[in-house]
Amino acid sequence: MSGELVIAIAERAIWVILLASGPLLIVALVTGLIVSIFQATTQIQEQTLAFVPKIIAVLVGIIFFGPWMLSRVTAFASDIFENLVRYIG
Repeated sequence: MSGELVIAIAERAIWVILLASGPLLIVALVTGLIVSIFQATTQIQEQTLAFVPKIIAVLVGIIFFGPWMLSRVTAFASDIFENLVRYIG
């Protein structure tokens, strides 16, 4: 296994991780921004108010984006396992 192959596999793994986690991070970011704007306009400074909507939004995002995320990760894993002989040999 050459160094270039290892770097290519690691680069592809990083891209898969970014693609799989990106939608949930964006959902959490937008929800946090909306809650922060709401807290600033109403002057409610409750710490738990920021977490509950984010948790709910991320759970809804998992339900919505979960199958797509799972298909990306399993496609990467199956590609690694199918080409394992070629990678090692």
